[in-house]
Amino acid sequence: MKPFAYLRPDSPAEAVAAFAGRPGAQYLAGGTNLVDLMKLGVATPEVLIDVGGLPMDHIDVTPDGGLLVGANVRNSDLAAHPVVRSRYTALSQALLAGASGQLRNTATTGGNLLQRTRCTYFQDIAKPCNKRAPGTGCPARDGVHRDLAVLGHSEHCVATHPSDMAVALAALDAAVHVQGVAGERRLPVRDLHRLPGDHPESDTVLSPGELITAVELPPRPAGERTAYRKARDRASYAFALVSVAAVLDVHDGTVRGAALAFGGLAHRPWRAAAAEAALAGAPATRESFVRAADTALDGALPLRDNGFKVPLARNLAVAVLTGLATDAQDGEGTS
Repeated sequence: MKPFAYLRPDSPAEAVAAFAGRPGAQYLAGGTNLVDLMKLGVATPEVLIDVGGLPMDHIDVTPDGGLLVGANVRNSDLAAHPVVRSRYTALSQALLAGASGQLRNTATTGGNLLQRTRCTYFQDIAKPCNKRAPGTGCPARDGVHRDLAVLGHSEHCVATHPSDMAVALAALDAAVHVQGVAGERRLPVRDLHRLPGDHPESDTVLSPGELITAVELPPRPAGERTAYRKARDRASYAFALVSVAAVLDVHDGTVRGAALAFGGLAHRPWRAAAAEAALAGAPATRESFVRAADTALDGALPLRDNGFKVPLARNLAVAVLTGLATDAQDGEGTS
């Protein structure tokens, strides 16, 4: 591992100031992804700014009934929080579907959002990769790409974003709070990650040195149901081939509102706005859900070996939406 300097600031403001003017600096929190990348030689920071001890480890109910989750809250703690389990079920399910128990006890909310792709070309410094070394090419397009993108990819990159949590947060309309040298700002999670385009080396829209300090979850309407489901190659921990986070509000058999996001299909969590529009006001039936899923995947461009992801995503979305609609019907019948 390449030698590096190590700093431990006392506040988010001090962390941001420490980052400024230090090319090659990186923030360290749980380290479950960054340290692995340093061992592989993929990440070679000159300075590590350890923000893991900053007081950003609280989960607070906001005055409007939402939640404010500190960036250093551990994934296990967030998944087990009673409000998350009862009102943000998809988030709890997504967290528990990710990694192992040991990793969830260390990984943080902010770090989970910023983890890098697990594309094998990105992780192997002996191979070209536009995301790791811009301008060197993307051998994954014609190489090993079974796990990679079918939506939103470019000729420069077909990597997928690995986070389960980010998919649930995108469907739940969460927002991240960010602090940088220019001040603080707030942006929707669905806008945090970017598609590869001509610059796949940039995973997010964050400026250099901007620090995620918290994630904000809006209050959820009564009667709404949420779920997350993940298809993977093995029952023990593995990254998603496809995952689906869904929010469904059904009354008297009609969809009053819906949100749908996919993981494992693109460079970022894929929020399916056209499918959501198609569901609004439609009967809460399997036929409606099939049409919505087909709409969501209409622009898919599978590569040679990953075309199976399209029907897998379609079937997974229909199953999740059907399950939520059944739960809603059962709930109305017992209320």
